[in-house]
Amino acid sequence: MALEGVHGMRRGRMRPGAAAARLPARELFGTALQGLSTRRLRASLSALGIAIGIGAMVAVVGVSSSAQANLLAEIDALGTNLLTVTPGQTFLGANESLPSASVPMIAHMLNVDDDAAVYQVSSANVYRSPWVPAAETGGLGVDAAGDNLPQVLGTSMASGHFLDGLSDSFPEAVLGAQAAQVLDINQVGGHVMVYLGNTWFNVIGILKPVLLDSNLDSTVFISLPVAERMFQTQPNPSEIYVRANQNHVVAVSNLLAPTADPQQPDGVNVDRPSNALEARAAAQGQFTTLLLGLGAVALLVGAIGIANIMVISVLERRGEIGLRRALGATRRHISFQFLAESALLAALGGIAGLAIGAGATEVYAVTRHEPFVVPLYALIAAPAAGLVIGTLAGLYPAAKASRLSPTEALRAT
Repeated sequence: MALEGVHGMRRGRMRPGAAAARLPARELFGTALQGLSTRRLRASLSALGIAIGIGAMVAVVGVSSSAQANLLAEIDALGTNLLTVTPGQTFLGANESLPSASVPMIAHMLNVDDDAAVYQVSSANVYRSPWVPAAETGGLGVDAAGDNLPQVLGTSMASGHFLDGLSDSFPEAVLGAQAAQVLDINQVGGHVMVYLGNTWFNVIGILKPVLLDSNLDSTVFISLPVAERMFQTQPNPSEIYVRANQNHVVAVSNLLAPTADPQQPDGVNVDRPSNALEARAAAQGQFTTLLLGLGAVALLVGAIGIANIMVISVLERRGEIGLRRALGATRRHISFQFLAESALLAALGGIAGLAIGAGATEVYAVTRHEPFVVPLYALIAAPAAGLVIGTLAGLYPAAKASRLSPTEALRAT
């Protein structure tokens, strides 16, 4: 025992890393791999906990990134140069209305490519038939619109065509995407009609969803001349959509209010719909943070499982530890061996988790027809996190193994 103490004191006076330098990294890795391979089932189950935690985190990041990439791609395709003009309130709090001349005045602005307006038809509701109770409107609204509305909004027709010259003289209607679902109309043709304001209107088209203004999806559109003639709709726009030159969006935005209503510019609201969509993409990223927290909990459970397994392994392998010490292995060698086993086990779990998470992301992207995106930092962080977690989880078992003396270890066998 005294001799052991002397040797321990001598080892204590050795410069840091000297003993470790005697065990090459290749040999350390091989020893750790051999230690894990002798208990394959236990090692696999321990790595599974890490794989599930990291796989969940990679999947959360990947799914969120894929959804964000799809949304941002749609925004880029639709353009960020769409501006909306709506009536607000004056400085004194009175409700404002846009002048009827605001649409042509905006159209003549410099760097405005196109504009279109909608006019609320507040005196009319739409139903599938006159026998539907009046209170069951389904949340649908009726707007009058010009023939260039789909072009300005960056959408197209799911079926049929939009309002045209004939729609100015005849009762014809176009349904938004949600309105078509509520009214249970999937396609046009064959004299499909809706009961609008106590009059039958022929349905000539169904719009695809309008990403930049989803409120229009639950709207039924008719022409302004028909709305004026049948429902006494005033030609004051409820909303004007403006396509500005991509390089002059800010300048056009600053001039829209005084152009739309020179007498009451403070009662005009100007917005950029793409900003709301970009904010929605950012909100998805914040929600991802919460889900990552749940994945971190699973990862913590996996780390505790590895620590527990390594402690049990130390108790079961006392004979091996004693034999290695008797053959000249130092405490640091034993400590590094168990640290390496723990780190290797978690790193393998991290790699497996990366594959699981990436696979789940790809399945999501394929089923949703979205781009497959796994951020580069996730590819690097997954195995690295496993390595770090495994090292931390192995600190106590490694210290416990290194404190066993050869005589105690061999006596326990």
